[in-house]
Amino acid sequence: MVWRIGDPAAPALGTPDSEILLWCEKHEFVLITNNRASMPVHLAEHLNAGHHVPGIFILNARLSIGDHVDELEYIWSVAEPDEFMDVIWYLPIKR
Repeated sequence: MVWRIGDPAAPALGTPDSEILLWCEKHEFVLITNNRASMPVHLAEHLNAGHHVPGIFILNARLSIGDHVDELEYIWSVAEPDEFMDVIWYLPIKR
């Protein structure tokens, strides 16, 4: 299942990163974002507060949407469910 920030049951557009991370933790969603600037800081704060997140993947501006989809499909096909827990991964992940 894929949800986008701003979808009816997801946090609204403009929701602070800290609240998005809490929502991802509660609903066990991996976060896919292009936020390279502040997300690492917010993840560190989230973890320091005793929280967790199933994982964060940061998109690469040089990759097409199709390349991102291919990369994520590959990751999901070979990864263990908790392999990305509490970590940020930058796409593409070297194979």
